[in-house]
Amino acid sequence: MTVDGTCTEAFDPLRSLLAENLTTGEDRGAALAVVHDGELVVDLWGGEARAGVPWTRDTITQVWSVTKTMAALALLTQVDNGLIDLDAPVARYWPAFAAHGKDAVLVRQLLGHTSGVPGWTAPVTVEDICELEKSEALLAEQEPWYPPGSAPAYQIVCHGHLVDGVVRGATGRTVAEILHEDVMAPLGGGFRLGVPEDELDLCADLSNPPPSNLDYAALGPDHFLIRTILNPLLAPEDVCNTPAWRRSAVGGAGGHGNARGIAQAQALVSHGGEYGGLRLLSPETAARVLEVQADGVDQVLSVPVRFGMGYGLPMATAPAVPQGRVCWWTGYGGAIVVNDLDRRTTLAYTPNKLADHMVASPRTDAYVRTAFDCLENL
Repeated sequence: MTVDGTCTEAFDPLRSLLAENLTTGEDRGAALAVVHDGELVVDLWGGEARAGVPWTRDTITQVWSVTKTMAALALLTQVDNGLIDLDAPVARYWPAFAAHGKDAVLVRQLLGHTSGVPGWTAPVTVEDICELEKSEALLAEQEPWYPPGSAPAYQIVCHGHLVDGVVRGATGRTVAEILHEDVMAPLGGGFRLGVPEDELDLCADLSNPPPSNLDYAALGPDHFLIRTILNPLLAPEDVCNTPAWRRSAVGGAGGHGNARGIAQAQALVSHGGEYGGLRLLSPETAARVLEVQADGVDQVLSVPVRFGMGYGLPMATAPAVPQGRVCWWTGYGGAIVVNDLDRRTTLAYTPNKLADHMVASPRTDAYVRTAFDCLENL
């Protein structure tokens, strides 16, 4: 299977791994990118975007929860603009969020998935959550599901709504507007939170994942995972491949991008706030993402996690992610972005064939390990 794009010689094993996975069908279509010390050293893609349509340089695909890192980046840029204080209460910028004892929840806790609001209490539809202001208001008005700040509970779908509520209140702009205008446009694009009509043809179709090894029935209807993933259910082929979903701006799961666009945007974090001649963060703000906000068993995911501000940190449940000053996160089915602040390196992987993957899986782990092994050979 042909792999297009470029990479430096040191990263040839990464090209070979992508070619192998495309040939065996482990990947249907995918892109890989690595930014290292200010240079795009890997920019690869191949396979099929949808039936009969090849994956091209500008193909984008839904990256699920990798979108959360992009939403965090948008918020962090406003910290350096003096419009948001990470240590301030959410209610300073979003007064309605103070309802039912949520007045003490801090912005940094919201970014670290300890807001007490991992999902919607009221039944919502896909159409409801695509109306951001309406569905954000529901989150603000509801009672927390557990004492805020006491434990992590992964804000699996609503995270982007929570971040957008803060950003909108503080700046008068949406997360999507900041990402598109301040981040992606200067860096050449490659990520969309809300795909415009004239770019819908760039979208790769998702393939449903295989059956999960998790026994959902055994969890019971009140388990936080069941309450979040079924309200509403984002079925990959039935919902996520539709134009209406792609045009929406659901910042917890609905972003569409390719590896190059995501890696170059996230390189702002791994490079101390500046990449490609664009400075949007101070080194101090970039480093704050590493401050631990939650460390323990997550009440949604039911596995041990470590969350910084808007990103995961190295954790035992993601064994391929390197140790050190590293922040990262992954998307349902296998997409991932990893930022290494000491080695000034960002890796991104964006597939359209979904694996049985929540936090880690063999295919994604192999790409992460191979990329960082190649980095040692530079």
